[in-house]
Formats: sequence, C-alpha cells, structure tokens
Amino acid sequence: MKILSTERLHLRTMHPDDAAFYFELVNDPTWLENIGDKGVRSVEGARTAIMEGPMAMQALHGHSLYVMERQSDGQPLGLCGLIKRDTLPEVDIGYAIRPAYFGQGYTYEAAAAVLDYARQQLKLPALMGITKPHNVNSIRLLEKLGLRYIGSEVFPPNTEATNKYRIEFGSA
Repeated sequence: MKILSTERLHLRTMHPDDAAFYFELVNDPTWLENIGDKGVRSVEGARTAIMEGPMAMQALHGHSLYVMERQSDGQPLGLCGLIKRDTLPEVDIGYAIRPAYFGQGYTYEAAAAVLDYARQQLKLPALMGITKPHNVNSIRLLEKLGLRYIGSEVFPPNTEATNKYRIEFGSA
C-alpha cells in the first residue's frame, strides 16, 4: 500500500515479497555498523522478520518502516518510516539506504515526507530519532529535519550509548 509520494520517491508498506531486498539491506556492512545485526540469516528469515516487524507494527499502530522506491523505475532504495519502540516514550523516525544511493538526497527527501506525515496525518505530538554517536551522516540528517539532541542512553542488549534526538510538533 502506497503511503506517501515525493518528487522522486514512493514510500509503501512492506510485504513478504520484499524479503530478498530486506535480507540484502539488513546484512549490508553499513547497516551492521550503524544499526546493528538483526539476526536475519536467510531470505526466509527476512520474510518472517517483515511479517513480525513492519507488517505487524503497521497493523497495530497504523505506521511502520516503509520501502523507499524510486518513482522512475520502482527500484527499492532503502527504508524510511515510523517505529514504536518499547524503549522510547515516543515514536521514532528510522531510515536506511543502500550504499549505492548514498549522497543523492533520497534519505532526506523520504525522511522529510515521513516527518510531515507524522505531524499532519498522524497528529503525533513529537517524534524521536536515535543514532550511534559515530554516525555523523545520521546525526546531520536528524538535525536537518529539526530534531535536537536530548542526551544518550544505553539500550540493552547494547553496551554502547545511543544518541537520542527529539522534535516537538505542538498543535497542528
């Protein structure tokens, strides 16, 4: 299901047929370094992770991570969306893009649309963002979106602190 469109992208809900793309993305070295190992070891495992993660979250909360597809050819570039984590008091904006598409503005384009969707359509009062302290590109993106650093926290089972960012929307 298409959720959003931007100048160059469509963002749509994930489905089991995205398993090969998801498997490749979550096992990319940049994902592993900046987001972490999700333990997805096969395409079938990716299919299960999609159904138990983004698809279940979409059904429960009405939002989730979305596949970021290029409008011109339908190529899946990455993920961007909204995640409700038990470890955070508010919904978190999440994103990841294949390295081949780094530096082309796609992640910002998708994230800005998702942030506006959270504010205007979902009427969320605020949005959080988290990133590892060494992930300079993610920090820059969160700040460009208007999120401000509010501190760091260790989220088990991790042993390293994670930077937390937040934007308050106020009344829409």
